[in-house]
Formats: sequence, C-alpha cells, structure tokens
Amino acid sequence: MKKEKRKKRKQCNFCADKIERIDYKDIARLRRYVTERGKILPRRITGNCAHHQRQLTVSIKRARTMALMPYTSD
Repeated sequence: MKKEKRKKRKQCNFCADKIERIDYKDIARLRRYVTERGKILPRRITGNCAHHQRQLTVSIKRARTMALMPYTSD
C-alpha cells in the first residue's frame, strides 16, 4: 500500500505580516488575489484564513466600486 502524503497548509499572508485590517486603497496587495479575468481567488488557493478572506473580498469589492480596480479585464 502507498503512503498518503498530506500537503502542508498554506499560511495566511496577512497573519504572517501581522496585518489586522485590509485597506481597499492598497491596490498592489489586492491585485495578487484577483485573476486576469477579474475573479477573486478562493481561500483554498490563496491560503488565507477565513477572517482575512472575508476582509479581502469586501476590500476588493470596495476598490471596484471606487473605480480603483476593474471588474473585468480587457
């Protein structure tokens, strides 16, 4: 029988950097969590904790509303 290897869980980047609040004006940081199509990457891919993933989603949506980020790409 084969041994199953478990992949190590990714660590939340915001917890590692000790960021408590995600700012919607920090576009450079938010761009990392959006695909080329403009979709928000899920938690299982980014490795964020649930708390920061919810903050991230709200911040991206705010940035889109304020026209700091596009809804889709060209």
